[in-house]
Amino acid sequence: MATAIPLAPTTRSTAERLFPRLTPAQIARVARLGRVRPLRADEILYDTGDPHAPFLLVVAGRVQVERRGADRDELIADLGPGQFTGEVNLLAGRRTLVRALATEPGEAVELDRDHLLGLVQTDAEIGELLMRAFILRRVELISRGVGDAIVIGSTHCARTLGIKEFLTRNAHPFTYVDLDGEPDVQALLDRFHVTTADIPVVVCRCEFVLRHPTDAEIADCLGLNATVDVSNVHDVIVVGGGPAGLAAAVYAASEGLDVLVVESRSPGGQAAASSKIENYLGFPTGISGQALAGRAFAQAQKFGAQVLIAHGAVRLHCAETPYRVDVDAGTSLRARAIVVATGAEYRKPLLPELPRFEGLGVYYGATFMEAQLCVDEEVVVVGGGNSAGQAAVYLAETARRVHVLVRSAGLAETMSRYLVRRIEEHPSITLHAHTEIVALEGDGHLERVRWRHNLTGDTESHAIRHVFVMTGAVPATSWLDGCLALDPRGFVLTGPDLATDTLAGARWPLQRSPYLLETSLPGVFAVGDVRAGNVKRVASAVGEGSISISFVHRVLAE
Repeated sequence: MATAIPLAPTTRSTAERLFPRLTPAQIARVARLGRVRPLRADEILYDTGDPHAPFLLVVAGRVQVERRGADRDELIADLGPGQFTGEVNLLAGRRTLVRALATEPGEAVELDRDHLLGLVQTDAEIGELLMRAFILRRVELISRGVGDAIVIGSTHCARTLGIKEFLTRNAHPFTYVDLDGEPDVQALLDRFHVTTADIPVVVCRCEFVLRHPTDAEIADCLGLNATVDVSNVHDVIVVGGGPAGLAAAVYAASEGLDVLVVESRSPGGQAAASSKIENYLGFPTGISGQALAGRAFAQAQKFGAQVLIAHGAVRLHCAETPYRVDVDAGTSLRARAIVVATGAEYRKPLLPELPRFEGLGVYYGATFMEAQLCVDEEVVVVGGGNSAGQAAVYLAETARRVHVLVRSAGLAETMSRYLVRRIEEHPSITLHAHTEIVALEGDGHLERVRWRHNLTGDTESHAIRHVFVMTGAVPATSWLDGCLALDPRGFVLTGPDLATDTLAGARWPLQRSPYLLETSLPGVFAVGDVRAGNVKRVASAVGEGSISISFVHRVLAE
């Protein structure tokens, strides 16, 4: 018998949402889509790592959901009649993180993944109940570190932070072992036959040991892409999984299109690195970028969209139809329409020493993970946009002092007024106008920052160990390989911005003009931060992504 751990909260309302009980009428509706499976006492219904674990709705008897441990099993839930198994991995067709064991004779209704997706898409009442439970269960698994991955690393290793960010932003639970703080670290290293020279290490399902792994190797080991079909000719491929790309995926899949999202790292894009977005419609108290991205990702999966994680597009072949997109896994994908949503990256300061401090004092996002590294310390935020403002306000909650550096005269022209006011009125935030960093110094980890006041030429040196860079935008368009017309800064031109001579130079082949958001290549659209003239707000990106699908339908009908 497993030892109980307090995974489920004790408050009744939250526990009921995590492990709700379906009514007899609801059970009957589920049963019409599945099959009745007898339960035998002590029968393992599915085990940890099973890639095809079914959805089980208990009708009679009891089922325990457990985490398999090296020394003992840990009870996660004890389910009775009307309660069900599963969490978001079930929607994506990924390996299960837990084991289900029948502890009493009885029966259950069993649904495979396809029938489960059909249920949540067609039965609004049951679909809402299941989706809420699945999402909350994943949140609980993450908060308790109940997963199939162990990360062994060090705070002095930049790649360790990168791996933790990758797993966190993909909402994949993991256990972190810090070599700098673990009392019996040698026993753990010996257990997996690794040394400190192998760090960082990721252990998948206690079976596979990855030394210095790439994001793609981690994704493949954990089965994040196991169900993605790369051989089919899709209706639409969405390149980029930020707010614009996820919105396009949700609308395309919900309207019956076969959609594949190609995301080079993790869903959410730059927005996922925002600690709190407060001007997004419908969230008056704000929502973190990661939470927003996680909900959008689950929504896309609900409607059957496929998402290829940690494999970015490297080339668009525009001379053949259906269009072909090469990804860095050496695979070619084909689709009748393309939505380019690859976004933009922060422009990096031209400092020769910058690369060696990335992840070791220089960061491009300010989430809980990064904030933990600089409690009670001074930090620098470089940039005058909303992302920089959100980061400054968030970091000021725990940092001793936040220095905001901008090269312009102030923040009014580039930042939302509510953020400007918070920065002006916060006692721990200091704004430095007409100022830029000119040097970074340190031995291994960043130790000192030197900046210059451009109006006076005066320089200052400060013992600051953490710098957050959130300035400018460089569009991610190198993979387009000259297929699309770009503006002088490299952003993709669309719709009315495509002049007659530009279309002529691109050999636009149709009698009609490009649709709104359509590029110089018919059936290829650009949305979000990669598009010329974009409005750098999450809401506008979501709007563009959703609108683009209405034009995709027109293209597919032509």
